[in-house]
Amino acid sequence: MVDTQKFARNMPEQPGDNALQPGAVLQGRYRITGVIGVGGMGSVYQARDLRFPNVVRHVAVKEMLNLTTDQAMREMTLKTFERESDMLASLNHPAVPEIYDYFPSKTRAYLVMEYINGRDLEQIINSTQDMLPVEMVLQWAVEICDVLGYLHQQEPEPIIFRDVKPSNIMIDQHDRIRLVDFGIAKIFQAGQKGTMIGTEGYSAPEQYRGEASPASDVYGVGATIHHILTRRDPRLEPPFTFAERPIREANSNVSPDLDAVIMRALSFKPDDRYPNASAMRDALQKLQKPQVVVGMPFVSADTVSDETVAEWSEEGIQPVWTFACEDEIRSSPVVHKGVLYVGAQDNNLYAINISDGSFRWKYPTDQGIVSSPAVAEDENLVLYGSLDHSLYAVDMRTGQLSWSVATKGPVQSSPTVMHGHVFFGSDDGNLYAIRLATGRIQWVWEGGDPIRTRPLVTGELIVVGQESGYVAGIDLSGQVVWRFKAKRGVSSSPTAHEGLVFFGSMDWHVYALDITRGWKAWALRTNKPIVSSPVYGDDRIYIGSVDGSLYAIEAASGKERWHFETEGQITSSPVFVEGAVYFGGVDKQVYCLDAKTGQLRWSYKTKGKITSSPAVHDGIVYIGSMDHQVYALKA
Repeated sequence: MVDTQKFARNMPEQPGDNALQPGAVLQGRYRITGVIGVGGMGSVYQARDLRFPNVVRHVAVKEMLNLTTDQAMREMTLKTFERESDMLASLNHPAVPEIYDYFPSKTRAYLVMEYINGRDLEQIINSTQDMLPVEMVLQWAVEICDVLGYLHQQEPEPIIFRDVKPSNIMIDQHDRIRLVDFGIAKIFQAGQKGTMIGTEGYSAPEQYRGEASPASDVYGVGATIHHILTRRDPRLEPPFTFAERPIREANSNVSPDLDAVIMRALSFKPDDRYPNASAMRDALQKLQKPQVVVGMPFVSADTVSDETVAEWSEEGIQPVWTFACEDEIRSSPVVHKGVLYVGAQDNNLYAINISDGSFRWKYPTDQGIVSSPAVAEDENLVLYGSLDHSLYAVDMRTGQLSWSVATKGPVQSSPTVMHGHVFFGSDDGNLYAIRLATGRIQWVWEGGDPIRTRPLVTGELIVVGQESGYVAGIDLSGQVVWRFKAKRGVSSSPTAHEGLVFFGSMDWHVYALDITRGWKAWALRTNKPIVSSPVYGDDRIYIGSVDGSLYAIEAASGKERWHFETEGQITSSPVFVEGAVYFGGVDKQVYCLDAKTGQLRWSYKTKGKITSSPAVHDGIVYIGSMDHQVYALKA
C-alpha cells in the first residue's frame, strides 16, 4: 500500500502511465491539481473540492488501481482497500486524517481524505544536520503515543498500526503530529498470526514471525525516537541492536530518564515493554517540563503553598458566606435581583439570598441537575434542565412550577432565553425552541446527536455543539444554515464577537468560525481535551483545558498570549469582569487572574473539586463546589 500523504516533497515522483492528469474531475466534484506520491498500486493526488466554489478547499485523493484480470484477486484487492477506508472512517482523533468520501470504479477505487500540509519526520531528520531539540522530540513522542493509544483502545478489538516509522508520521502546518498510511493497520486478535509486515529496523522482533500486538507499536515508537535523537537510521544497522548504540553517547542532551523510557520500549520481549502506547505516553509525560510561553508572564499553581493560601485567608480571601446543599454542585449559578439560583446533584434547584446566603426556596426534580439556570425576567421565570429528561420553568417569586417540557433524554444543556423563547438541547439529539409564555414547543431541530452546550442565540442565528463533533448554525425557524465538524465532541458552549464564534472541542482545539458561513478562521491546540466554555474580554478569548491550563488567546488571530497552569483539570468556564478572569479548578481552587498578564491575584481553596463556573455580581464571586457548598468570595 502506498504511503498515504507526503505533502512536502522537494522532487515529487512522476505519475505513471495510469495516473490521472491535472484537470481530471472525479465524481463531478474533485478536480485533480497534482500528484503527491506514486506507488505500485496507485497514486495519491491533491485535488480541489468543487463543492466550495468561493474558497480553495484541497483534499487528498488516494487511488487504488485494480487492473488484474483475475476475478478473485480483484475482489480481494478491493476488499482490502475498502477495509482501510472503513477503518479510517470509524476513527475520530486529531492525529488521524479525516475521511470525506469513498467510491469504487471498474478498475480503480478512491478514498478522499483530509489534505495535510506539512513534512514527515524522515524529511525533517534529513533536512537538518544538528540534533533536534530534546523537548520538541519528547512532545512528538507524547503525541505519537497518544494517537496510537487511541487505536489500541478501540472496541471490540485494538487496532495495531504495525508500521510506525518517521516517514509515516507527519508534522502539519500547525506543528501537530499526524499519523498517515493505515494501509497495513490491523485489528488485533490475540494468538492470531499473519504474514511478516512492517519496515525492517523499525518493526518489533515478533512481527518477523507474523505476530503483532499493541506492544509491537510501542517498539516502533522507540525505534523512531531512537533514530531522531541519535540520527542513526536503524534500517542501516543490524536488526535489534539498539542497545549497542546508546542514545546518550550520541546525544548528551537526552536525560537518563528519557533514555530509560525509550530503551524499555525497545525491549526484545513484548512483555518487557510498555503494554500499549497509552502506558508509554504516561511515562513520557512525567518527563515533560511545564510549558511556558516565552516572553509572556507565567504563574504556576505549583508555586502556591498551603501556607500562602492560609496567609491570604487571614488577609481576607475567605468566604463572605457559604450555603450547604445536600450533594455536589456542578451547575453554575446565576444571580438576579438579589437572588442566586443554582442546581445540585441532590435534584434541587436552590434560590438563595445573596445578602447573607440564607435559604429562600428550592424546587425538586426527579434526578440531578448539571444544567445551569437562565432567567426570563419578563415572565418571572427561572429555567433549567434536569437529568430526568425535562426542562423546568419555575416562578422566581414563589418557587412554584409554571410549566415543564419533557424530552427523550437527559437535559445537560443550559437554556438560553431570547426572542420570547427558551432554546435548549437534550441528549435525545434535539434542539428545542419553547414559547416562554405558554411552555409550548415552537419547533424542534433534530440534530441526531446529544446537544449539551448552551445555545448561542444572536439576532438571526442559533449555534450549538454536539457530542459527535458537529457545530451547527441554525436560523430562527429551525433550519440549518451551516455545519462544521470538529474531530471530537463539542461540549464547550459557543460565544461570539465581531462575526466570529468561538468554542472548544474534545479534539484539544479552540476554534474560531465565521458565524455567517461556518468557515474556520483559526484553531489553537491545547495539550488535552476542552470542556470549558470560552469568554471574551479586551480583544481576547479566555478558556480552560483538561491539560490544567487557562489560556488567553487573541480573538482576531488565534495567537496565544499567555497561559496559567493549575494542579488539575479545568472544566469550569471562566468569567471576565473589569480586567480580571475568574474560574474554578479540579484542584479545588477558585482563581482570580489579571486578564492582561496572566498573573495570579488570589486563589481560595475549597474542600471539593470545582467544575461549576463562577458568577460575579457587585464585587462578589459566587461558585459551587463538589464539597456541596456554594461560596461567596470577595472579587
